[in-house]
Amino acid sequence: MKYNPDIIKSNRKTVSLEIRADGKLTVRAPQRMTYKEIEAFVNSRSAWIEKTLEKYRNVTGNPVTPYTPEEIEEFTRIAKAVIPQRVEYYAKMMGVTYGKVSIRHPKTMWGSCSSKGNLSFSCLLTQMPPEIMDSVVVHELSHRKHMNHSKAFYDEILRIMPDYRERERWLKENGLNYSRRLPK
Repeated sequence: MKYNPDIIKSNRKTVSLEIRADGKLTVRAPQRMTYKEIEAFVNSRSAWIEKTLEKYRNVTGNPVTPYTPEEIEEFTRIAKAVIPQRVEYYAKMMGVTYGKVSIRHPKTMWGSCSSKGNLSFSCLLTQMPPEIMDSVVVHELSHRKHMNHSKAFYDEILRIMPDYRERERWLKENGLNYSRRLPK
């Protein structure tokens, strides 16, 4: 196989690809999927893989100083103080409820919303402009109305935050500068 990915099989129903900032590819696949099927899947995504790898090469051209454990602890402390307030503010504005709000430091996601309404956010959002943090909060709260990425979902975001597309673009262009500094 051209990309030599790590393959992790489990009781999942779908197959997914992940590319870390260091360029390592991981395939998560159902137990029943054969090596040949996994190879075909990876090959069918080669354009996306190359585009993503090129983006990482462009972004990670310079040496990176990882955040220290103390910095991550501080980011988390700030996030636990700030993000729940932003969630509460926007939830009232949007007319939605939510469950628990947790703060983590994942390398690949800025936020998530579970089917039970629990929200999770990256502590790194506190290091970005406040409007970017707010855009992630609104994105996740919009899942309380639409658990997908449909037109109705984006219409809800744009109703609250008309400049969401610019904020989303900023995060796509600049987010790696933050996440690549998380320790391995």
